[in-house]
Amino acid sequence: MWGDYGYMEEGKLGKPYNLGLLRRLARYARPCRGIIILALAVSLLGTAADLAVPYLTKTAIDRYIIAAWHRLPAPGVLPARAGEALAKASRGMVTTGDGTRFVSQAELSRLGPDTRAELEKRGVFKGWHYRVDVPKEGESARRIRDVIARIKGKNVYMEDTFALIPRAALDALPRQERALLRAPQLQGALHTGLLLLGLVLAAFCLGYSQYNLLERAGQTIMSDIRNTLFAHLQRQSLAFHHKNPVGRLVTRVTNDVENLNELFKSVIVTVFGDIFLLSGITAAMLWLDWRLSLACLALAPPVVLGTALLSAKARDAFRDLRTTISQINTHLQERLSGMRAVQLLSAEPHQMALFSKTNDENLRAGLRQIAVFAVFLPMVELFSYIGIALLIWRGGLMARDGQVTLGTLVAFVSYTGMFFRPMRDIAEKWNIMQSAMASMERIFEYLDQDHSLPEPEHPRTPDKAAGHLVAKDLWFSYNSKEPALRGVSFEAPPGGMYAFVGRTGAGKTTLVHLVERFYDPDQGAVLLDGVDLRDWPSKELRKHLGLVLQDVFLFAATVRENVTLGADSVDEAALARALEESGAAGFAGRLPLGLDTVLSEGGANLSAGERQLLSFARALYHDPRVLILDEATSSVDPETERLIQGAVLSMSRRRTLLVVAHRLSTVERADRIIVLSGGRVEEEGTHGELMERRGMYWRLRKSGGLAEEG
Repeated sequence: MWGDYGYMEEGKLGKPYNLGLLRRLARYARPCRGIIILALAVSLLGTAADLAVPYLTKTAIDRYIIAAWHRLPAPGVLPARAGEALAKASRGMVTTGDGTRFVSQAELSRLGPDTRAELEKRGVFKGWHYRVDVPKEGESARRIRDVIARIKGKNVYMEDTFALIPRAALDALPRQERALLRAPQLQGALHTGLLLLGLVLAAFCLGYSQYNLLERAGQTIMSDIRNTLFAHLQRQSLAFHHKNPVGRLVTRVTNDVENLNELFKSVIVTVFGDIFLLSGITAAMLWLDWRLSLACLALAPPVVLGTALLSAKARDAFRDLRTTISQINTHLQERLSGMRAVQLLSAEPHQMALFSKTNDENLRAGLRQIAVFAVFLPMVELFSYIGIALLIWRGGLMARDGQVTLGTLVAFVSYTGMFFRPMRDIAEKWNIMQSAMASMERIFEYLDQDHSLPEPEHPRTPDKAAGHLVAKDLWFSYNSKEPALRGVSFEAPPGGMYAFVGRTGAGKTTLVHLVERFYDPDQGAVLLDGVDLRDWPSKELRKHLGLVLQDVFLFAATVRENVTLGADSVDEAALARALEESGAAGFAGRLPLGLDTVLSEGGANLSAGERQLLSFARALYHDPRVLILDEATSSVDPETERLIQGAVLSMSRRRTLLVVAHRLSTVERADRIIVLSGGRVEEEGTHGELMERRGMYWRLRKSGGLAEEG
């Protein structure tokens, strides 16, 4: 799965391990535990408000809108089983002055089917009375009593605080009188409606608070993960960065981390609210009527089974989608960076064909995940509507037979819609969840691999850093097959200039990489002031090593920041010395804002020579004991090169200077020249000594391997 230096082949991750991934993500959430717990509490409060709405609707219908009461037969006529059941229903029963008993429809709906069948034989359900609450005093009480007095002979029961009026008698009254009698119930319905409105507003405020809390926690967690990823990137060896395309690494730090943010704020915390909602709905439905509950809950297993079957397909589709997105980013980064070469060679059609191929793979992966999602969401909707249809059919029959109240049926319809809402939420967020899980796999698989150069267990540093460099029998290979260096040894005392020459592929740049400790040798050692580079603390070692490359990289920042590379405190004297010594002070002073001039990406608003001079200033700012120039003058004009050569001679008097160059004018002034061939030291000596030997150095000069002038 991994190459020689940490390269992970896209699309070949191991099997998903969701619980382990979520546990690792939870570690990053620990600093935000307080916010998360508060968000969870707010979510639970919002869910409780949602659960209360259908029940309040039921209460308003049964208690205030319909308010049906049924007259019971005399105790001696009432069947024994029904009498025992109703004896426990004291809350839903009233007794008038003449001993007639009435029971509410809500109370009757709670009785068993056998008890209701017995009551139906006695004619209990043939008609119902409307209960009117009568105030004790006031104009309203007088008017209500006057209306009831006119219809008292029509099977109306009048008590001090309430009256029971047959429905037929109530319907026969004028509209104003009906409104008068029903005013307390209508008032109760109004209060219930206002309470419902308050709950809705409370749910809105709670949802707003939950979203803000989750967003704050999510952004904080993702910021920590990005910092961890970037710190991990910076610790990796140069070999790792050579093997892994920039676009792929950028995708992991940006797109993949953002997917985790979506997972956190849209799924992980919300799922607790969904579980609470499902549990609350199930409990409420079972409490209202277990028979209707079973009819609704019977549809849950098929939905869960369908979800399980589709989850595996969805994971594979989203993993492929994330892989192709990474490939697109890599392709774009490389082609846009190399646009000059593409246009110079008229390679646009070929590059377009390559991009279209990768883009088509992304399209197919996207269509596969859409196909899974397109089945999942309609499936949940289908079962939701089937549940409501079954509920209306079965509940309607039960309401007709008096087994449930109309309010209970309405509440069940609401609860059924709410029951499938969390499942619809999962369906709607399924793509987020699967995409995020695929991204999480990629991020944590990557973080599990550490290809940084090891820090010494017992670090050592010399008493005084002088810049004495010694290489002992260096062997090294990039791919464990063909060695790039074969037993290279040399010594470079401080205060001298040492040049490395040879044909392309001779091992010059590899040697520089070992001296800079971008890699560790397979065999042998590089010593700086008598201490193996592997025993130096990396931060301390970097202070004493400077490198100027042929390919200069400048950041989109000010000249000052490009030289100091964001040092905590800028030493203005050291900055001025570095600019002067490198020869960059002249053109830097002519820039519009001087050292505060912002450079464009890659320093495109500077010439190649000016960029190279800035790279010299950057290397000299920290006054390193060892300065390495790797083809540092190959891209500058002759005048700039003469400035650099003068600076180089001055530098070599105060530090160890290693030079890799093809130009004779740079090499011939070296105190010692080391000629490499096939990874070995072919010969070494001064320019004069090597020319007298008429060996490989002499042949390189005659064949043009070393140019006479720029």
